[in-house]
Amino acid sequence: MKMAKANTISAGIDISKSKCDIAVHGACLPLCVANEEAGWQRAAEHLKRAGVTRVGLEASGKYERGITRYLQHAGFTVVMMQPLQVKAFAKLHLKRAKTDTLDAVLIAACTHILDVGNKVPPEARFDALADHLTFIEQIEEDIVRCKTRLEQTTDKRLRRMSEADIKRLRLRRDAELLRLEANLRKYDDLSRRLDLVESIPSIGRRTALCLVIRMPELGRVSREEAAALAGLAPFVRQSGTYEGQAHIGGGRSRVRRTLYAAALPGAFHWSPELKAFYARLRAAGKSHNSALVACARKLLVFANTVVARGTPWEAKTAT
Repeated sequence: MKMAKANTISAGIDISKSKCDIAVHGACLPLCVANEEAGWQRAAEHLKRAGVTRVGLEASGKYERGITRYLQHAGFTVVMMQPLQVKAFAKLHLKRAKTDTLDAVLIAACTHILDVGNKVPPEARFDALADHLTFIEQIEEDIVRCKTRLEQTTDKRLRRMSEADIKRLRLRRDAELLRLEANLRKYDDLSRRLDLVESIPSIGRRTALCLVIRMPELGRVSREEAAALAGLAPFVRQSGTYEGQAHIGGGRSRVRRTLYAAALPGAFHWSPELKAFYARLRAAGKSHNSALVACARKLLVFANTVVARGTPWEAKTAT
């Protein structure tokens, strides 16, 4: 495990909707500010006076976005910690008490000790794109709910209402996808990346948009790191003579679901590479679900490869 440089002064911030609790590692300098621009300014001044160069924050449902961008603009290295990391760090040090101030102290200590690698937040331009994509995904979830309601309804009038809702939502989803693509193509590098990812068989426009927006690390990480970020890396369970079944977990659930949805038709219809890969796994005794998860992981590896090379998909890259 890599460690942070000894001369790095780190701080941690615990963020809620209304306030930010700040702690500097190794110093008794607690501060609580409002989660608004005036508070962010106070926080930046406080951290500069303390000589802080790296700040760790805990992901908190977008409440961290404002102060993250402010501190990045002020010249700080901002690291985004996952709640699971902070919780595990607290258990390691047998910390049972929990307050916002103590959480800030834990985040500061965790940020100071660990080299968190790819935990730097994505560029600010991805914020609006990700929000727009989330809105589209929520529309798709509404469509699924309407379909479920339709299956369970026999009344003709109620069925007509559900069918009308589905049609309306589909039209809105398609229109918003076009707007999202237009907004993304304002950035030349993202537009090129979208075309590269979409050149892969069985990855359509919807899946390509998700990968480009929710996986900005594509092309800059190894295939293993990409799989871990998407929650598609299998984790082995073994202890002594016990050999447990490997499972996937964690990571970016929306990316994982999107890739799985693309792998299903790809492994049966659209991608010769995935069809052959799926058949080999099934012949080796893998379950249908395990084989599809492996196909989803393979699609992500393909996307990572074409972006890293900067050239469109060619069938020979499957090997």
